[in-house]
Amino acid sequence: MTARVLVVDDEAPIRRFLRVALEAEGHAVIEAATAREAVAATARENPALLVLDLGLPDADGLSVLKEIRTWSQVPVLILSVRSDELGKVEALDAGAQDYVVKPFGMKEFLARIRSLLRDRSSDDAAPSSLSIGPLAIDAATHTATLDGKALHLTRREFDLLWIMASHRGRLMTQEMILKAIWGPAHLRDSQYLRVYIRQLRQKLGDDASNPRFLFTEPGVGYRMADD
Repeated sequence: MTARVLVVDDEAPIRRFLRVALEAEGHAVIEAATAREAVAATARENPALLVLDLGLPDADGLSVLKEIRTWSQVPVLILSVRSDELGKVEALDAGAQDYVVKPFGMKEFLARIRSLLRDRSSDDAAPSSLSIGPLAIDAATHTATLDGKALHLTRREFDLLWIMASHRGRLMTQEMILKAIWGPAHLRDSQYLRVYIRQLRQKLGDDASNPRFLFTEPGVGYRMADD
């Protein structure tokens, strides 16, 4: 079973080491070095599995886990030097599926990865492309088409479209979207989001008063139509 795996670790050599091993198993690897990058990449890339270090430079990895668990059930494997029982229990109670202590054996690590991916329902597998009616979105190539015609989107517009489509049918608050795309420093900058929602609607030919794709939940956030 191949999957898209997000590796979060502040040490570049460890990320490279894990990338080589995971790619040898046929997986596609996404990397993040900070808590901020981890949350944004989880929302933007919709990985099938998250390998998460707890010792990140800008925040504790446990806070990343708790944040992600408010809107995603992606399987999480903690990879940490912390070996105390209380820390392991806290991470598992916060929503992690497994915990591996550094240093670790690669064979055991890969076996745990395979186990987590097997346990994940095929219905929850992270797709690299999505379709909502006539709208088709491809995360691998960062392209989108509507009625077979290419949409010319900026990177921010594509990220917004992909996040909304990945959570189609579900309400996403303004803060969730802002944090994923612009980072924690912009949680109150709702004007950024309104501008990009308006631009995206224009390119989708969507009418805000009678939307086909992007629905506004006044004072809360936005929701993408579900098939």
